[in-house]
Amino acid sequence: MGVRATGGTGDCQFAGCVSDLNRGCPAELQVRNGGAVVACKSACIAFNTPEFCCTGEHSTPQTCSPTHFSEIFKNACPAAYSYAYDDASSTCTCSGSDYTITFCPTS
Repeated sequence: MGVRATGGTGDCQFAGCVSDLNRGCPAELQVRNGGAVVACKSACIAFNTPEFCCTGEHSTPQTCSPTHFSEIFKNACPAAYSYAYDDASSTCTCSGSDYTITFCPTS
């Protein structure tokens, strides 16, 4: 899914992903149906641990770092939010714009 802001002011960037994440999904995160990968879970959903969910002792930007799994997603989708504190490269502010939401974008 992709969101593109048009006609606004500020930091109006594309947000989303054009990659097929199922193709490069690590085995530990795959959701399969009939042998085919149909979805790719987050590491938080797959493992439910504080370091992957940024909870408990890992609940601040200083203690919750990107993981191997979030980096896989970030490499595939640089304009998407990949873990709880991915603010620096994945948030923007765009005022007074229209938004076009595209499911399964190709570019």
